[in-house]
Amino acid sequence: MDTPSYIPYDAVRFAPDKMLLRAEHFYQLMDARRSVRDFSSRPVPRELIEFVVRTACSAPSGANKQPWTFCLVGKKDLRRRIREAAEQEEYENYHGRMSGEWLRDLEPLGTDWHKPFLETAPWLIAVFRQSHSVADGEQKKNYYVQESVGIACGLLVAAIHHAGLACLTHTPSPMNFLQEILGRPQNEKPFLLIPVGYPADDVRVPAIRRKPFGEMAIFYE
Repeated sequence: MDTPSYIPYDAVRFAPDKMLLRAEHFYQLMDARRSVRDFSSRPVPRELIEFVVRTACSAPSGANKQPWTFCLVGKKDLRRRIREAAEQEEYENYHGRMSGEWLRDLEPLGTDWHKPFLETAPWLIAVFRQSHSVADGEQKKNYYVQESVGIACGLLVAAIHHAGLACLTHTPSPMNFLQEILGRPQNEKPFLLIPVGYPADDVRVPAIRRKPFGEMAIFYE
């Protein structure tokens, strides 16, 4: 086994008061983030999408395997095909696959099987998890795939909002149609479908509330 090489880590350092201020400002920024289902068709530069995805790709991963593929779909005909396939699956979900409890929980959010945002948003980011890697015809094992890809997607959502764009983490199920439409290999499985763009001028979002912090975080001091 090759001995890993190491390089100096130039850690970012701030004074304690500045650290607290930065943490508070970032919290306020992200606390204002909302998922939207009404997008503007206003174009978003490819370079902007590239940088938010580069941020996602900076995520930590099991054994540094980086077991993800981000497919950035800007072509209108592909977005239309993805919408049609997603709506077909979603129709089945809303008309028999979903439990009554699930449908009741979704009702306040006003969602249904119609997904026009998948075609309106100028970009779709289809995230795939790699069950294993293939290099030079040889299969390589990946580790903590779900966790690694989940962390990368969390960074992606934060980067999108930080850049001034909106998104929605969409999970039509099953999502095998993404693998077929985008021609991805068998070792890649769909993880998330994320429309990205500017929110529509008249966009409205449900008046939801977050759980109290004390119900989500417990300090052991």
